[in-house]
Amino acid sequence: MLDGDGSFASKQAAREAVWDRLDAARVTAYPFRPRARIPNFKGAAAAARRLLDLPPWRDARTLKINPDSAQAPVRAEALRRGITVFVATPRLAGGFQRFDPARIPHDAAEEASRRAHWDRWAEPVELADLPRFDAIVVGSVAVTRDGRRAGKGAGYADLEFAILRELGHPSVPIATTVHGLQLVGSFPVEPIDQRLAAIVTPEETIIVPDPGPMPQGIDWSRLSDADLEAMPILKELRR
Repeated sequence: MLDGDGSFASKQAAREAVWDRLDAARVTAYPFRPRARIPNFKGAAAAARRLLDLPPWRDARTLKINPDSAQAPVRAEALRRGITVFVATPRLAGGFQRFDPARIPHDAAEEASRRAHWDRWAEPVELADLPRFDAIVVGSVAVTRDGRRAGKGAGYADLEFAILRELGHPSVPIATTVHGLQLVGSFPVEPIDQRLAAIVTPEETIIVPDPGPMPQGIDWSRLSDADLEAMPILKELRR
């Protein structure tokens, strides 16, 4: 339910409202119909360029970027700028992959950014070999100007961040690229949630001076035996 100030009683209510907005405005891009996914949107490439002109993303040598279509332009632009990109495989089934700009010709950056071509350009990376990232880029369904983020509801982006913290990596700034219609007033957050330091649309850059507390590691109580079987890197970490 939406309150008068644009606030929602739950993340799911915010997601549903944003999916409806994007659908009604016809501002989504392939894959079409945004529901139940991180929505791709018209203007994603402009948002990617705007983000990568913003420090510390501009000055990064390594970035972790989520695998969704909406952030494919971020991955491509980062590679063109000589930034090494790391991506978690969908649902964390295959761990993490590295995209080395030294191996990817400038004119192949867009191809390398697309999931259909990862077999050609990506290299698997062991957990122990993951570098300390300079910054992170995540996908979002709904966001707020004070740095709250709702993904599609599966929790993988938050879990990826928790894995890095479990490995001893420092907390680094997190940004997202979204359409302006994905901004809402508020919704509840949980201790496992990442908080955003920057929100970038095709037309606007929103800096969050104090994103709030970040997760310190994995909340193992939320994970079932089935989760551990589906995501082998979790079993590796737990050992």
